[in-house]
Amino acid sequence: MSARTIPPPSRPVGAVTRGTTNPNRLRRMDRWIAAVHGPALRRSAAAPVAVDLGYGAAPWTAVELLQRLRAAEPRSKVVGIEIEPARVAAARPYERDGLRFLHGGFEVPLPERPLLIRAANVLRQYDEDQVAAVWERLCARLAPGGLLVEGTCDEIGRRHVWVALGPEGPRTVTFATRLGSLERPSDLAERLPKALIHRNVPGEPVHAFLRDFDRAWAAAAPYATLGARQRWMRAVRDLAADWPLTGAGSDGLRRWRQGEVTVKWPALAPNSG
Repeated sequence: MSARTIPPPSRPVGAVTRGTTNPNRLRRMDRWIAAVHGPALRRSAAAPVAVDLGYGAAPWTAVELLQRLRAAEPRSKVVGIEIEPARVAAARPYERDGLRFLHGGFEVPLPERPLLIRAANVLRQYDEDQVAAVWERLCARLAPGGLLVEGTCDEIGRRHVWVALGPEGPRTVTFATRLGSLERPSDLAERLPKALIHRNVPGEPVHAFLRDFDRAWAAAAPYATLGARQRWMRAVRDLAADWPLTGAGSDGLRRWRQGEVTVKWPALAPNSG
C-alpha cells in the first residue's frame, strides 16, 4: 500500500450509512483492540487518540470504546466522526473529558494523526473495488505505529470479522464469535468484510480457510461434551497446522478462549484478477 500523502478534500468523503447501532455491539472488536494494541497505546508519548469512524445514529460505540481503551491506557481519548451532521448534533450531549464528536468522513478531520481508527460496519454498502482506496486513505492518516481496524458484525455483536491494517497496509484477519451461537465456523462467512465477502467462492483463499475450519470443527466434535470453548480451541489447534495463525503461547490461547482466531492477511488475500 502506497504511503503517498492524500490532499485534504473540501468536504467530507464518504456516504451516509444506515446508522444501525446497539449497546455492546462492538465489544468483541474493542476487547481485541485493547489486548493487542494496548502496548502501542501505552508507549505513546502523548495521550493516544482513537477514532470511531461512522459510529451511526447513536453514540454508544464511541462511549464504550473510550471505556475499554482507558482500561488498557487511562490517557486514551476517542473522537467519534460521522458524515451525517444530525448524528453529530445528537451525540454532542454525550461529550466529556476524552470524548468528542466531529462531522467528517474518510478524510478524518483531526489536526493530529490518530493511533487507532476503528471503522465497523461502514464499508458494507460500498463496492469491493472501492475498498483499497478507502483503506489507503485511512492508513495515510495513522500515526506511526497506528492501527486501522475495519470489519463487520451482526446487529448484537455475536459474530464479527475484521481486518487489521498498519500504515503499510493489511496485516491480519480476525474471526470472533459467541461460541454458544455457532453451528459451524463458516457461519461467520456472512460477516466477512467487504474486501472478502464476495471472495467466499471455490478457488479463493478465504473459502479454503473456512472449508478447512469447518473440517477441523467437525473432527473436534468429541470435545463438544466439554463445551463449545474446548471444541473451538481443539479445532483452532488443528487449523494452525496448515494456516498461519497469529499469537503464540499463553497470549494465543487467551484469544482463542474468547472465541477468536486471527490469520495473517497474505494467507487470505483475494486472488488477483
